[in-house]
Amino acid sequence: MIKIKTFQNIICQYYQEHKRQMPWRETTDPYQILVSEIMLQQTQVNRVLDKYQQFTVAFPTIEVLAKAPLREILAVWQGLGYNRRALALYELAKIVVKQYGGQIPPDQNLLRSLPGIGAATAGSICAFAYNQPVVFIETNIRSVFLYYFFRDKTGVSDRQLFPFIEKTLAADKPREWYYALMDYGVFLKARMPNPGKQSRHYQRPTRFTGSNRQRRGQILKILLQHKQAAVEKISGLLQYKPAATRVILDALCRDGLVREKNGRYSI
Repeated sequence: MIKIKTFQNIICQYYQEHKRQMPWRETTDPYQILVSEIMLQQTQVNRVLDKYQQFTVAFPTIEVLAKAPLREILAVWQGLGYNRRALALYELAKIVVKQYGGQIPPDQNLLRSLPGIGAATAGSICAFAYNQPVVFIETNIRSVFLYYFFRDKTGVSDRQLFPFIEKTLAADKPREWYYALMDYGVFLKARMPNPGKQSRHYQRPTRFTGSNRQRRGQILKILLQHKQAAVEKISGLLQYKPAATRVILDALCRDGLVREKNGRYSI
């Protein structure tokens, strides 16, 4: 097994020579880092770059975001997908302003109690915004540790990886260390078959074209263009069956993204 120091040197050397430049890495503002981390959930960096800039210009502080209409937030979010993330970020902003005076808590447990934040996002915020030596895992970090410490294993759980993440953590510079791990994980995936497939938690990407997820986004786009619309109009524009369209609309209503009144739907 590779020695800890050797492993650290490999990761740091690669990062020094190939670090990726991203706007959220140029700041330690907790709000901006929060926005980037929510956007990066299940979404590739190149799709986030433009939207991050647009979003932080439109909603420069968490107070501005908390006061904005959901319709405006979803309009800026359009094209990024997984619109429930935008709603969660909006609900989170209102809670943080009301309960924490607009200060995003520097505590993993408190962060995980907020909408849209799981263990990985909470750890990322603590490391990147507050430079805390927390232990967390996300997809690129997982790939690095699977490759170096579990190369011939399959069905590896995150619980098995955590001791190695903790042992190798550069406690004096956790922010830079985790950036380096993520960049190296991207490098590994481009160079060879994805090591992440060795993980017990690996899930194959689902098809987007023709999926309900695609149709949800299309319906929201229609409702952003038309202040309100009935099922028949939406299904016609969507070119999808009215009964099936209604099922998706009902799900959007349950999620809090869409409202229904007298048979007409709006955001």
